This record gives sequence, structure tokens and C-alpha cells, in this order.
Amino acid sequence: MRTRALSSFRSLTIGMLLWPAAALAAPAADTVLVNVDQAKLVKLPSKVATIVVGNPLIADVALQAGGIIVVTGKGYGATNFIAMDRAGDILVDRIIQVEGPTDQQLVTVYRGVERESWSCQPICQRRVTLGDGENYFKAAIDQAGSLSNQASGAAAAAGKAQN
Repeated sequence: MRTRALSSFRSLTIGMLLWPAAALAAPAADTVLVNVDQAKLVKLPSKVATIVVGNPLIADVALQAGGIIVVTGKGYGATNFIAMDRAGDILVDRIIQVEGPTDQQLVTVYRGVERESWSCQPICQRRVTLGDGENYFKAAIDQAGSLSNQASGAAAAAGKAQN
């Protein structure tokens, strides 16, 4: 009986010592995890009227009908958002943790100090990622903007031709 009591005491002591480490290792239930350049849907109370984001450079939060919010990762790091009702009462205050991309086929190329990101699924194509070199980033954004403008112009011209 004494051995059993000693064993129970040891288990209790070890559990008490390990509890803080286990509590710190798991992400908090109030933390919204999202990857950069991706979105996540989160259900909130339906009476949410206003959303305040701590740092909009890290995450964007858009309120949808029925208390659904869209959380979009914009930059690496953590921020928070606060959801309030029409009276200004706080309904939710949560942390948003934005982490790096999870692409298994993401290839990073370094040319000296300049960095380029490529997505290789199934062939390698440019992928603009935070932290890429300024020239590479600007060239990719300029190409995407030019393509978008050309597509908009072609669609407008097609619409006028049908009228």
C-alpha cells in the first residue's frame, strides 16, 4: 500500500511539473491560425456589427452575413481582432496567427541576397511571396497587373461589340 501511495505521489508530482509545458505547447482555442495569402472562415455570434483589426498588415477580416468572418493572412506574425455588437459591447476578442505558406512544391531561389519564390505544381511558375527581392517582386506584380488590364480591356471591347 505504501508503494502504491508513493507511485501515485510521483505521478501527481510529475504531472504538476509537466502541466505548464503542455499548456504552452498547444495553441490557444481562441487563436485563429491562417497561412499567408490564404483565407479561413470563422463563425461568430450573429449579432456582430463591427470588426476591429489590430494590425491590418498582418491580417484582414471581412464580416459576412450571419456572423461569418473571412480572415485573410496578409503578412507574417500575430495580431488580434475584436468583434462588437451595435451597442459597442465586445462579443469576441481573439488572436490571429499568420504563418508561412504550406506549399509542398514551393521552391526558393537565392541569387546573391535577392530571393525568388516559385510554385512547382506541376511546372515551375513565379509566385510572389513576402520577402522576395524587390526587383523580382515588382516584375511579377507588373506582369500580373498588365495581364489583368488586358483581360479587362478585352472584356469591355467584347461587351461593346455585342451592343
